[in-house]
Amino acid sequence: MYPQPTPEGFRSALYAWHKGVHRPMPWKGEKDPYRIWLSEIILQQTRVDQGRSYYEKFITVFPNIQALATADENAVLKLWEGLGYYSRARNLLRCAQVIHQQFNGQFPNTLQGLLQLPGIGPYTAAAIASFAFQLPVPAIDGNVERILSRIWGIEIPIDTPQGKKQLSLLANTLVDPTHPDQFNQAMMDFGAVQCMPRKPLCEKCPFRQCCTAHLNAKTNSFPIKSKKNEKKSRYFHYLVLMAGDEVFVRQRPKGDIWAALWEFPLIELPSIEISPEKLKATSALLQQLPQAILTHSSKTYRQTLTHQQIAARFWVFQIDSDLPLQIDNEWHRIHWKSLKDIALPGIIRSYLEDKSLSLHFL
Repeated sequence: MYPQPTPEGFRSALYAWHKGVHRPMPWKGEKDPYRIWLSEIILQQTRVDQGRSYYEKFITVFPNIQALATADENAVLKLWEGLGYYSRARNLLRCAQVIHQQFNGQFPNTLQGLLQLPGIGPYTAAAIASFAFQLPVPAIDGNVERILSRIWGIEIPIDTPQGKKQLSLLANTLVDPTHPDQFNQAMMDFGAVQCMPRKPLCEKCPFRQCCTAHLNAKTNSFPIKSKKNEKKSRYFHYLVLMAGDEVFVRQRPKGDIWAALWEFPLIELPSIEISPEKLKATSALLQQLPQAILTHSSKTYRQTLTHQQIAARFWVFQIDSDLPLQIDNEWHRIHWKSLKDIALPGIIRSYLEDKSLSLHFL
């Protein structure tokens, strides 16, 4: 058992280290709960360098909670396009509406009040509470889990209830009761530039003499997580039906990870490999179009989601513009140039932006 730092000693070493760190970000030092909340939602499942531009775009288009709360969902989704995990954007809008309508545009100033808002979990609530309202609560993200797991050698998997409880109890003893914002920011920066997931800078770490993982040469073994479930593989075949200069699209239904995003007619099959003849025989829609001409079959595009691995191919067919189709009212014919104005899943956007295509949609 190695000597562990006291809360005061830990904070003192952390702050001394943090004085030499220059990591500017547009939301750093922010006290406005709206901007803190927006940055935290954007940075979920997103790299800082990617999230920065989205944060700046959102602040420009929606400078305050009222502007966002009264926005059209399609406008929010379009601005979010490319970040993925679109439930975050929908929760962003729903949360803004709740704050605007039920709280007179003001964020609750208690941790429990923040946790009642849609799309705000323990980490985001703690970040807002500590940065905006100076409440002494630790913001426990992946950085904090990694730092504490390594230094204290926490062997309970951090993604289990027992592991989460142990980390929470430890973090609550360490958080600075006077300057929780300073503490939480220092922890975030420490995890980002010093105690990194891979190749941490252990030899220059202020905690190297008391870090259980480092002293046992097991840095890469922490934090410990329970066995991950394998991602489900799914194979999408999109039909890009071109009727002159128009193309068929629809919005995906509610309850879907891509809800409210637009897409082409979709066939999901057991494999990504299929012949054009079998594709036509499989699709009831294509069977209505015996004269449809296949003009392009794409390569395979891939997108990784939390629990799924999507592989997709795109099949471009030219069809008779005047041919009546027995197709649901949910489908719309739009000019192909209008595809740039609607929110699309990332995998479709990747296809449309592919410079190798003979037909450039965007």
